[in-house]
Amino acid sequence: MEIKDTVAVVTGGASGLGEACVRNLLKLGGKVAILDFAEEKGKGLVSELGERTVFFKTDITDEKMVQEALDGTIQAFGAINVLVNCAGVGIPAKVLGKEGPMPMSHFNKVVQINLMGTINVIRLAAEKMVKNSPNKDGEKGVVINTASVAAFDGQIGQAAYSASKAAVAGMTLPIAREFAEYGIRVMTIAPGIFNTPMVQALPEKVQEALGQMVPFPKRLGEPDEFAALIQHIIENAMLNGEVIRLDGAIRMAAR
Repeated sequence: MEIKDTVAVVTGGASGLGEACVRNLLKLGGKVAILDFAEEKGKGLVSELGERTVFFKTDITDEKMVQEALDGTIQAFGAINVLVNCAGVGIPAKVLGKEGPMPMSHFNKVVQINLMGTINVIRLAAEKMVKNSPNKDGEKGVVINTASVAAFDGQIGQAAYSASKAAVAGMTLPIAREFAEYGIRVMTIAPGIFNTPMVQALPEKVQEALGQMVPFPKRLGEPDEFAALIQHIIENAMLNGEVIRLDGAIRMAAR
């Protein structure tokens, strides 16, 4: 799918990996709807980037808010061709910590946002995509989700996060198989350690240590590199039903 003149919805688009995707898609001639709960950042981004962007304050687990944001995107730009799911949380907690068993509310919150939020946006966006006119390959849309290397080698304290991201990875193929009938591709990226606001909040020495854990290149990933893979997935019609690790060959240690 050519990106020029396409309409993309990016959840978590106000910062980090999502923001990098927003900026790159605009640079390539696309139009972008930013769905994020961070209202000040989202509105600031639209003010900076201009008329080919819109922002909707959105809790991705809330069906009504997502539906209103998608309807607003259609009203603003006429269609939805691409969905990039970047919204998520990574709150750590041990299953059995110093204060006792992990509260189920913690596990539920992480799963609700990372997994249930992702499928909520997918199902509602797909309903819009099936109405698109197909291109020469019969393609009507592209869905790209964000998992994590923690889906495959999660660390201590990441039980909820790893479970939620493993589920995102696990549903990629069955949804791709289902959506093939509609001409909609479904892919997932599992990033390693990237230079996002969450990592930037850590002490500099910790950031350096994290970068040194990567076999090659020995540094943190940059959001622009994530955005570049998003671009390639959109443009390459043969990429479908797969999870791609974007991680510099890192395999996370237990701690």
